[in-house]
Amino acid sequence: MILVTGGTGLLGSHLLYSLINSGKEVRAIKRASSSLSEVKKVFTFYSENAEKLFAKIKWFDADILIPESLDEAFEKVSHVYHSAAMISFDPGDKEALIRNNLIGTANIVDACITFNIKKLVHVSSTAALGKQLNGEEVTEDMIWAPDSMNSGYSISKFRSEMEVWRGLEEGLNMVIVNPSIILGPGFWQKGSSAMFKKIKDGLRFYATGSTGFVGVNDVVKAMISLMESDIKGERFIINSENIPYQKAFKMIAEELGVRVPNFEATPLLGAIAWRLDSFKSWFGFPRTITKEAVAAGRNLTAFSNKKIQDKTGIEFEPIREVISQTAKHLK
Repeated sequence: MILVTGGTGLLGSHLLYSLINSGKEVRAIKRASSSLSEVKKVFTFYSENAEKLFAKIKWFDADILIPESLDEAFEKVSHVYHSAAMISFDPGDKEALIRNNLIGTANIVDACITFNIKKLVHVSSTAALGKQLNGEEVTEDMIWAPDSMNSGYSISKFRSEMEVWRGLEEGLNMVIVNPSIILGPGFWQKGSSAMFKKIKDGLRFYATGSTGFVGVNDVVKAMISLMESDIKGERFIINSENIPYQKAFKMIAEELGVRVPNFEATPLLGAIAWRLDSFKSWFGFPRTITKEAVAAGRNLTAFSNKKIQDKTGIEFEPIREVISQTAKHLK
């Protein structure tokens, strides 16, 4: 029996589809208030029997912040994929991010130990990795360091990883994956998928930096491969290509058939934008542009995928193809 946390998100929903479609017996945790409509929609992207496949998931209402609520879901489970996490880049959410992601992961690790889980695959992020200068590739060996420009999300993912490593010391068989920016269809109003929606709606500016991108199904493929392998006690960057934001935005616009963002987000424009966004937040508007995000958008960041390719032989789908398929679903 397999248990998935975070099944109501982009990565989790695609993971659920892949597991169910391959005949696995799967449980998934959700909050009582969570909607499943987006998860069902993801299933329709890949199968004409979406309703039948979706019905095979055994859902459990639970909150990873409340340990005792996890007990029923963990009964008779052998393997766990932990992808649940709070995601926000609003500075006002920093403490909540750190608290929720840290405590939630600690509770999952404790439950895995209590219920003698055979293996845990924990979804972290490249945000939890150390940094390199001058566009040199970041590897799994890079040491994360405190920095005033680290977002609350980055801090929360690093500290969550520390709980998983703690689990290893206590006898838990575990693997950590660190995906770069995940692209895939569904959940258009939030996360990385919102890039497609914003560009479709007429986004005019592009960031001058670069970063790593990976297709959601490649992340799922890597997670399942690692779960079914004898590999344990390691972390793996999951990244397909390192691409300038300008190039990524251009590809998305071309596949959507809309105007390409062609104005550079200069440092001055970025400084104005995050300050204006901060001012608007005083009146209840959600933060969409932060000082940390503007700075990250200027960085030339690259991630190595050598380790995951060497250990699993995975071949990544070209990002142009991922963008093309994702854009078709949005259109």
